[in-house]
Order: sequence, then C-alpha cells, then structure tokens
Amino acid sequence: MLINLLPDFFALLDSTNPAAAYRRYFAAHERLLKAYWLNYVVEPVGPHFDDIIRTTVAADRSDLRSMLERIDVVTLARTAEQQTRDALAADVDVDVVLMVGVGAANAGELVVDGRGIAFVALEHFTGVANPSTDGLGLDAELIPLWLAHEYAHAVRYTSPTSRSEMRDVVASAGGNYSYWDTGRTVSLREHLINEGVAVNVSRAVAQGHAAWEYFGYGRKQYGRVRELEPVIRQAATGEMESRGVGLRLKYLSDGVSELTRTFSRSVLPERSGYYLGARMVEPAVEAHGLEWTVRASAAEIQAIESAAAATA
Repeated sequence: MLINLLPDFFALLDSTNPAAAYRRYFAAHERLLKAYWLNYVVEPVGPHFDDIIRTTVAADRSDLRSMLERIDVVTLARTAEQQTRDALAADVDVDVVLMVGVGAANAGELVVDGRGIAFVALEHFTGVANPSTDGLGLDAELIPLWLAHEYAHAVRYTSPTSRSEMRDVVASAGGNYSYWDTGRTVSLREHLINEGVAVNVSRAVAQGHAAWEYFGYGRKQYGRVRELEPVIRQAATGEMESRGVGLRLKYLSDGVSELTRTFSRSVLPERSGYYLGARMVEPAVEAHGLEWTVRASAAEIQAIESAAAATA
C-alpha cells in the first residue's frame, strides 16, 4: 500500500507554528515515524529531538517543491511497487512510504508489528544538494531503484516463506525491526547477503542506471571497490560468522575510521560490503531467480556460491 505523507508535511510547514505542528504530525503517524527516528535518527524525545524538529521546519524547501512540480513521484512509486512485487512474487503486504525526512537516510526499511515498510525521504532526491536539509542531491529518477532495494528487504524480513536469519530475529522481536539489535545479533554473512539481494532486485526492477548507482557509490568509489574486491573478500571471510554492530558499520556504513577499515595494509572503501554482497548473491540469482533468492537462507546462498566457484 502506498502511503503519501507529503501533503501532511507541507501543511505543517505552512502552519502558524510549524514546530508544534510537526509534533502533531509525529503523533498522527507515530507508528511509522517513531520507528524511522529510532532506526535512522535519534530517540524522538528530549532536547536533541526538539533541535532537529526546529531545524527541519526552518529548512529551505525550494528545491523539493521545484522537483515535485516536475516529477510525478506518486506514479513513480506506484510503478516501482508493482514491478518489485511482481519480480519477487510477494506473498506479504509491504507499505511504500513517500515522506520528507530529517536529513538522515535517503531510503530505508522498517518492520512494525509484523508489517514491512519501504520508505524514501524525498529531500534527498531533488537533484540539488541542500545543506539546510542535508539533502544529497540525488536525481528523482533514482527513486524506483531505492524503493525496489528497500522493498526487497521488507519481503526478506516478513515473508512467511523466508528462511533468512533476519526474518527470525525480527519475528523474535515481536515483528519489529531494529537496525541496532539486528546489528548485534545477525551474522555478517547474513548482512552482506541481505544487501546483496536488495542490490540485485534493484538492478532487475530499475534498469538502465549507471552500475555504481545501484550501490550508492560514486564512479570513483565503484572503481576502487572493484579493484579491491579480493582484499575485501579476504577481510570479510574471516568475519563472516561473527556478529556485532561494529562489523555492520565497517562493511555497510559511512563514517567508520580508516583504522577500523584497514586490512592487510589496504583501507577498505566505505560501504564495500554492498558490492561484495551483490557478488556473493549473483550465482543464486542466476540459478534460481530473485523470487527464490530473496527468501533463501545465507547458508543456501553460500552453498550455491561455493559450488559456482569450484566449477569456475
């Protein structure tokens, strides 16, 4: 189901007291927004929460308004939703959310009370970097790519036929996804495969983009990751069955120190795990397709990768 929060957000900006209106907006959509803040921003209480609200409602939104005048984002999102649902033969409902965030993730996945959510934060897709919103300046044409990516996560986490470690952990948490709890309890192998599956789904659904865009890389970073693939693979191999938020950050996040990312005198590029994960998953996609792979366990995908490597 498509959930469009844009009208409510612009209404609060146009109110006489936007900060107070944001709190009412948060309360009206608390099921979604509380999970967004907890997973991608900060705990939505206290002075820091208030500071972010004030910054958010005071930001210059001219780039966003201009983009929305040019681009029918609702149609983009509906089309991407249907294409991804068809590609994965989705056997579970997923909410697709169009929203304005607070400058955190450009897109993300959530599970709340057992229902998967794929959202895009449109301040990042205006085509113009905006310091007042922390907008990344991504092109709006990338919205379907990111929605397909996050939709794949939601299916992997919630499908009754999923055999993934992520589904087990989310289910054990009462059907609620936590970036931090899954970081602590899920193996690095599952995290890499989880992102690799999503990259392959986005490639299939949103075709025609530059190769590096499916990973959220720039062209130069993409070249460096490809060059260092053997080193990245060697580094990750020794940690595949380990668990810890630090490992998730090391391979799948920005902002981690070079010292932490150094292996065998090479500095692993930030977020290098997206590329490695996609490579790990490719043999399974080729052998069984996306519908099977998105639900497969990491062990099943690893076995196919190992068999393909043995016959190469």
